Amino acid sequence: MEELTKVKFELERTKSELAILYEISNAMRTTLKLDEILYIILTGVTAHIGLGFNRAVLFLINEKDNLIEGKNAIGPESGEEANRVWKYVEQEKMDMEDLINAYKISDHVRESGFNQQIQHIKIPLLEQKKDLLSLCVLEGMPLHLTRETIQNYSHDQIIQFLKPEELVVVPLKAKDKVNGIILADNFITKKPITKDDLRMLIMLANQAGLAIENSQLYEKTLITAHQDSLTKLWNHGYFQYLLVVELERSKATATPLSLIMLDIDDFKIYNDSLGHQSGDMILKDIAALIKNQSRKMDYVCRYGGEEFAIILPYTDKKEAYLIAERLRENVAKYPFIKEEVQPNKTITASLGLSSFPENGSSASELISHSDRALYEAKHKGKNNTSG
Repeated sequence: MEELTKVKFELERTKSELAILYEISNAMRTTLKLDEILYIILTGVTAHIGLGFNRAVLFLINEKDNLIEGKNAIGPESGEEANRVWKYVEQEKMDMEDLINAYKISDHVRESGFNQQIQHIKIPLLEQKKDLLSLCVLEGMPLHLTRETIQNYSHDQIIQFLKPEELVVVPLKAKDKVNGIILADNFITKKPITKDDLRMLIMLANQAGLAIENSQLYEKTLITAHQDSLTKLWNHGYFQYLLVVELERSKATATPLSLIMLDIDDFKIYNDSLGHQSGDMILKDIAALIKNQSRKMDYVCRYGGEEFAIILPYTDKKEAYLIAERLRENVAKYPFIKEEVQPNKTITASLGLSSFPENGSSASELISHSDRALYEAKHKGKNNTSG
């Protein structure tokens, strides 16, 4: 009888575990956006209806720069916050879908101090280094640091930051290649991490690694489809899409948005004098210059020909004007090759700008206003900014 009870208990537990993994894997299939995929993974690790860890952190491998980069983190920063969140989730009877939708309509998780601190962590991935994360990536094996063994890593950057009493570190794999790492612990409840907890996390990690790879492949394809082949900036079609999306966001959040149009002065003279190959070099140089001078949140696009567009979210007219002037000055100062063929012996640009809400409430109105301002800048003698 006792044996039968034990078997029934094991069956129920297995059924429950499979149901959790099924729900999380289904949620991962609902999107190809990397930020949403990462959040779904961490929600699965921390949710009461998921694996139930108190907090979880996700790192991705940046192969190009050989770095392990912090990407996302979910977890309360104190016991008080934990109790408040857990009580709310329980009262609202939130399931996995509710928790994921809450992320899509709220900036709370993304803007949490814990999440932002994690995003600043970048660790060089070196084979001779034996830090915790590099060890996990290079060996491709999960680590369970108990209260006893965690002392061996007391000087590790991650241990010093998280200050866990017990921790699990699990690699995320796709085709036997590690593309990320999940760390999880129970720093609030102090609940011991069992073999079953680790086994469940490893099973989830196996699915998560493939979901991340699919998302990254999708994003690479998306970028290639929307990139201008010469300058590697967003192309005209994607510019139109981005402007509409950002404008709708500005309307919803009652925040300003600005648009800068930049046109190279007398570019036809340069092309006619030196040929289109030389002209293409100038376009690539200016594209790189604008990209390097722009903020991370801005969208730099090739509008067409020798004209570029920059979408500036959360930016009013006054700030946009200062940014445009700095760009204009930097173009004028840049030592472009053979620029002495130009009328003023130097390559310059004229800029026109518009802002929401004062210059229009639609994409076409903002573009028209920037175009008129650009014409005015040219009319004033070129190498000018007008708004």
